[in-house]
Amino acid sequence: MLDPRAERLADILVNYSVRVQPGENVLIQDTGIEPAFDRALVRAVHKAGGRAFVTLRDKTLDRELLMDAPPEQVELQAEFERQRMSQMQCYIGYSAIRNMNAMGDVPGDKMDLYNKNIWKKVHIDTRLPGTRWVVLRYPTAAMAQMAGMSEDAFERFYFDVCTMDYARMSAAMDPLVKILAATDRVRIVGPGTDLSFSIKGLPPVKCDGKLNIPDGEVYTAPVRDSVNGVIAYNTPSEHEGFTYESIRFEFKDGKIVKATSNDNERINRVLDTDEGARYVGEFAIGVNPYITKAMKETLFDEKIAGSIHFTPGNSYDDCFNGNRSAVHWDLVLIQTPEFGGGELWFDGRLVRKDGLFVVPELAGLNPEALKGASKNFSF
Repeated sequence: MLDPRAERLADILVNYSVRVQPGENVLIQDTGIEPAFDRALVRAVHKAGGRAFVTLRDKTLDRELLMDAPPEQVELQAEFERQRMSQMQCYIGYSAIRNMNAMGDVPGDKMDLYNKNIWKKVHIDTRLPGTRWVVLRYPTAAMAQMAGMSEDAFERFYFDVCTMDYARMSAAMDPLVKILAATDRVRIVGPGTDLSFSIKGLPPVKCDGKLNIPDGEVYTAPVRDSVNGVIAYNTPSEHEGFTYESIRFEFKDGKIVKATSNDNERINRVLDTDEGARYVGEFAIGVNPYITKAMKETLFDEKIAGSIHFTPGNSYDDCFNGNRSAVHWDLVLIQTPEFGGGELWFDGRLVRKDGLFVVPELAGLNPEALKGASKNFSF
């Protein structure tokens, strides 16, 4: 029997996140094979009057396919997946992680082939602009290990995070959206970081449970050529099966002109995927009160309360700064005291210090205010 909390999560995904309507096609993509949760999602889609389609994937099989696949095979796979995606109105995609490094030994040219074909054509070009979508992770022993927790403790944490009152969070985000919409210059300051850029004319977007679960960020994008300075990320990032640490970028007129990490050659290969990979497509502020430390899982880490993420690569259509890329790599800087602190400045005004908002109109986004959110919201 499926955990009632998982049944509740399926209900949230179908009826709040993607808002399935009668007659709509809904693709459920399960990477990791969790049939009980898939059944709950199918039931919820059918109850809402939608038509459910399910794809089951496995990372070890994806790896095997990529290792020796010729370009024409990957191109054909991208085409039939793109055709299928183009007939969907909604997409629910989730991973049940078994091994974070399952793709770690796939050669770089094969990952480039995947990114430029399946990821870009199916997801960036078709899913993002053409469907109402939500992506998430499902709790596994591997994720509990990544978080340094027992499986039972991690499941409690997971469902607290994923079934919080996103409608209440959404309302608390409105003042931040208003302030960002009126802001020109942003400055980020912290240990090893002093970065400035403009967001003028680029609309802020609330992420309040309709695109990611867990959620809890407001994003915009920098004017493409306005970024100058240096940023030293303090959060590890798993990307294509490798864990990057101590990432540091130097920017000049929007472009990453120097990139270092625990593997300089590897990080620069990612940034050389295409022209847009060395420019930034997203600047976001994390506010989820239940997520306080990194676990090398982007969907969680980018929502950490008191964090920002500054993303090399593709810009989203709803806040488009002109940057296109097969890369979209959310890299996180935590500014709470435990991680060295830091400051956010908007047009010369200090807005957040050491992870806490210091202007009265944003106090509702601080962790203690949001933690009061009931998990029994309706939609």
